[in-house]
Amino acid sequence: MAVANPTLAFGEDLSYARGRLLVRLGVDRVIGWVLLLAFVIVLFPLVDMLGWIAERALPTFTWATLADNQIGTGGGLHSMILGTLLILGLSTGIATAIGVLAGLYTAEFAPRRVAEVGRLGGYLLAGVPAIVLGYFGFYLLVLYTGWNYNTLAGGITLGIFMVPFIFRTTDLAFTNVPHDQKEAALAMGSSRWQYLYRVAFPIAMPTMLSGVFLAMALGLGETAPLLLTAGWSNTVPTNLLEPTGYLTGCIWNFYDFPSTFGHYQTLAFQAAFLLIVIVVILNVSVQVIAEHYRRKLRGLFA
Repeated sequence: MAVANPTLAFGEDLSYARGRLLVRLGVDRVIGWVLLLAFVIVLFPLVDMLGWIAERALPTFTWATLADNQIGTGGGLHSMILGTLLILGLSTGIATAIGVLAGLYTAEFAPRRVAEVGRLGGYLLAGVPAIVLGYFGFYLLVLYTGWNYNTLAGGITLGIFMVPFIFRTTDLAFTNVPHDQKEAALAMGSSRWQYLYRVAFPIAMPTMLSGVFLAMALGLGETAPLLLTAGWSNTVPTNLLEPTGYLTGCIWNFYDFPSTFGHYQTLAFQAAFLLIVIVVILNVSVQVIAEHYRRKLRGLFA
């Protein structure tokens, strides 16, 4: 009767394990290069588009572009820049107030069933097309109220569009606060509000800020809700119940004009370039502020 050689069996197992390790290392290297190639493929059209816009916007970009109103077939973007910032400020204030409070409620106070329904509602609202919210704002805030096209209606409608993004990130931020931190704070005699203010808010702040700035960047790129609510004007509004101009509306209204017809198309490219600059500033700002909070919290918990 033949007796198996344990040394030979161990050698075969070792060789098999070594072969599997080499295959996995090879696959890891290949995947790394594939991911890098995919990143370059995705990045190339973006860089190409940015270069295309900058090439047409920068040669004619002057101080008058920022300081003058659009007049006739020329002028600048002053009123549209102020209108964009005004609408963005209104919508961000509305969306942040509603989204943060709703996210805090579902994460910390709501019964489990209510929280699940609220989160489902947030996901559904995030998937509603912006044009649908635009029609909602048009019928409710323009026709039903009799206000006609106005800045306030645009800010409210855009704020409703931004709410689910802030709500979802706020809910996630408070849900991900380490449970040990909560137990320790309450065990030391803190009230629920003291825990939220002194422990949960600082930990959740970077994620919350990311949600707010993401919502602002998404809102900056929307046109349909504003066309149906804020209307259009080439002058700075004197109150919130007047229509206003905005950069995305400039692109929508002026891009299709031929380049030989005044400076309409030039204004469209300049507006697109300014939107890109504002979005970049928002992204850099949120990273700087979030890193400030992360640095303060570093080492607070594992």
